[in-house]
Amino acid sequence: MKVSPSLKSLKKRHPNCQVVRRKGRIYVINKTHPRYKARQG
Repeated sequence: MKVSPSLKSLKKRHPNCQVVRRKGRIYVINKTHPRYKARQG
């Protein structure tokens, strides 16, 4: 999982990327290609 200060560019890497908020953290998840996972902070 990539940790990044800003997820704006990471959510544009693939059309299936979704920005999700869990437990106060913001994640990018992608069900079809899990290598695009990311977390902010």
